[in-house]
Amino acid sequence: MKVVILAGGLGTRLSEYTKKIPKPMVKLSGKPIIYYIMKHYSNYGFKDFIIAAGYKQKEIKKYFKNKILDWNIEVVNTGLNSMTGGRLKKLKKIIGNESFLLTYGDGLSDVNIKKLIHFHKKSKSIATLTAVRPPARFGAIKILNKKVSYFKEKSSIDEGWINGGFFVMEPRIFKFIKNDKTYLEKVPFEILSKKKSLSAFKHYGFWQCMDTLRDKELLEKYFRNKRIKF
Repeated sequence: MKVVILAGGLGTRLSEYTKKIPKPMVKLSGKPIIYYIMKHYSNYGFKDFIIAAGYKQKEIKKYFKNKILDWNIEVVNTGLNSMTGGRLKKLKKIIGNESFLLTYGDGLSDVNIKKLIHFHKKSKSIATLTAVRPPARFGAIKILNKKVSYFKEKSSIDEGWINGGFFVMEPRIFKFIKNDKTYLEKVPFEILSKKKSLSAFKHYGFWQCMDTLRDKELLEKYFRNKRIKF
C-alpha cells in the first residue's frame, strides 16, 4: 500500500523557517518532520512513499537524494498553488487502482497504522480519517450570572474531535475531486459524509501538528522529554 504525503503548501504561519525551506523540512531534534512521519509508516512495514511537493520542492528532493534508506521515495511536483485535493488528483496515475494511505507533512502521531487500516476495511467507506482530540490551548470556564460556575484547566477532554490526518482511502475518492483548486477537506469530504462514506478512527494517543512556532517549540519539548520516540 502506497503512502502519500501532502507536502506542497507555503507554510506561511511558520514563516520564521519556511522562507528558505518547505514546512515538512523544518527540523525537530535534528531531522525534518517529514522524516519522522515516514519513519512511523516504515515501522509498520509501509515503505513506498509518494511526496506531493510544491513550494521549494527541490529541498525535499535534495534531502532524500543521498540518504541511504530502504524506502522507495518519489517526490512529485504537484504545483505551487494546488490545494490538498488538487495535489492528490495529480497523483492518480501513480497511485493506481488500489487503496492507499495519505497524511499531511506537518503532523506527528503514534496512531497504529495496522489498526487504522483494519478499521477502514471493516467500515467499507471510501475514506477513513484519524480523529483526534487536541490539547486545549486555554482553560475552560462557564459563566452563570456573572459568576464562574465551571472551571477546568487545560485538557483534551473538553475539546471536540478534529481531523488529524492519517487517512486510508479508496481510489474512488478521485471522482469527488474536481480540479487543482479543490480542498479535499471541503466539498469531497462533505459529499462523502452525506453518503455515509467517510469514517472516523478515534485515536486517543499522541498527536501534534506543527502549524505555528508555538507548535514547533512544543514538539521540540516532547522530543527532549522523550515523550515521543521515532
